[in-house]
Parts: sequence; structure tokens; C-alpha cells
Amino acid sequence: MNKFFYILIVFTVLSSCNEYQKALKADGEGAIATKFKMGEALYNEGKFAKANRLFAQIVPNYRGKPQAEKLMYLYSNTFYKMRDFYIAGYQFERFASSYPKSEKLEEASFLSAKSYYQLSPIYSKEQKETKEAIEKLQEFINLFPGSKYISEANTLVQELDFKLEKKAYEIARQYNHISDYPASVRSFDNFIFEFPGSKLRENALFYRLDSAYKLAVNSVEYKNTPQNGLVHLKKERLETAKEYSEAFKEIYANSEYIENVNEMASAINEVLKSYSTKS
Repeated sequence: MNKFFYILIVFTVLSSCNEYQKALKADGEGAIATKFKMGEALYNEGKFAKANRLFAQIVPNYRGKPQAEKLMYLYSNTFYKMRDFYIAGYQFERFASSYPKSEKLEEASFLSAKSYYQLSPIYSKEQKETKEAIEKLQEFINLFPGSKYISEANTLVQELDFKLEKKAYEIARQYNHISDYPASVRSFDNFIFEFPGSKLRENALFYRLDSAYKLAVNSVEYKNTPQNGLVHLKKERLETAKEYSEAFKEIYANSEYIENVNEMASAINEVLKSYSTKS
């Protein structure tokens, strides 16, 4: 009995494969409808790659016809299901612009934007795709504020935003790590300005202070500048570091970094006192 069922299954599979191959090679007016029907059946079975091959052959034949809308939606979604997100995003965009009154417009617009999200790389890489994905998702949110996908769209935007924050933060942190303190201070200043509500703000304020402190204590006393002549560079940098320490303590009095901040602040004040004694 088991052998009989095994043979039956093999026969069914081979027959199905033969039908699929015949459909792929078929030509003529009747073949177009057959490919659509078989492609839709394969799509419903989750065989997206096979459905995609059939749909690709008949898309040009359905332009301007009533069934074109359904075909183009299914065709676009096969790319998404196959994780070919570059083409999926493009195809869903085409669908949305071609069928602005479609009942699938909202879903297609969301999946187009989500395709760009799927292309976003890890934070350590170039973030061109991430910025593009944020733009696409924001466009969707603006167009469909009442959508059932709005919560997911907002979550995706937040995730992408954090990726940009993490990228900027890690660049600034790396400057601190390699002791390029001027670049670190500038980068953390930019980070704090660009991402005022970031979850990394506490860390950023601490490492900005750390960089400013180390820059100050290792600074030369004076520097001749074209604009202001001889300036007391070390004192200026210490005063900047003091401002940073006060700002940190005011906002994060219970921070895990507070002991280190207090030590730096105390050292800064001691050096600044010595300048007032000299004068």
C-alpha cells in the first residue's frame, strides 16, 4: 500500500512538472490565459518563483486589459515573497501609480515602502538605502494616516532612525577611541543637535565631555591665531569641558557615569583655580 502511494505521489509531481514546463514553452492566444491560471494557482500554493516565471511571460499581453491590475499585483508580490526587494519596491511603485483607485493601493504602497526597509544594511555600512527607506515609509504614513499598516510603518521608521543614530554615534565614539578628540567633540556636538531625543544621548554627552576633558588637559597653553592673535587655548578648552560636565550633571544626576564625571569636573576646577591664582 505504501509503495502504491509513493508511486502515485511521484507520478503526480512529475505530471505537475511536465504541465508547468509545457505552460512555460506554450505559445499563442490560448497559452496566455493558461499561464495566468497556472501562475495564480502556483502563487496560491506558495510557489512564487514558478508563478513569477509564468507572470513575466504574459505581463505585456495584459496591458490595458481588465485583468492587468490583478496580474500586476500578483507579479509584484512574487518578487517580495522571493525577497528580491529591489524589484519588488519598483514593481509595487509602478502598480500604485498605474492603479491609483485599486483596492490594493494601500497594501501595495506599504509593501513598496517596506521593500526599501528590507534593503537597509547594518548600521556600520553606508546608509543611503536607510535614508531612502525612511523617505518612502514617511510618504506612506502621510498618504495613509488611517491605514491598518500605520503602526508597523511607524515602528519601521523608528528602527531606521535609530540605525542612523547608531551610525553617527559610533563614528564619534571611534574618534574618541583613537584619541582624535577635536573630531570626537565635533561629531558628538553634531549628534546631540541632530538626534535630541536619542536613546544614546546620555552616552553621547558623557563621551563628548570625556573627549573635551582629554583635549583640554593635553592642550598647549597658548596658540597664535590669525583672527585673535595669542589665545589661552588650554584655559578655553578647560572652560568648555567644565560647561559640558555641568550640563551632564544637570540632566543625568543619577547616571552610571556620574562618578567619572565628578572626577573630571573636580580636576577641571582645580586647574582653573590655578589660573585665577596666577592672575
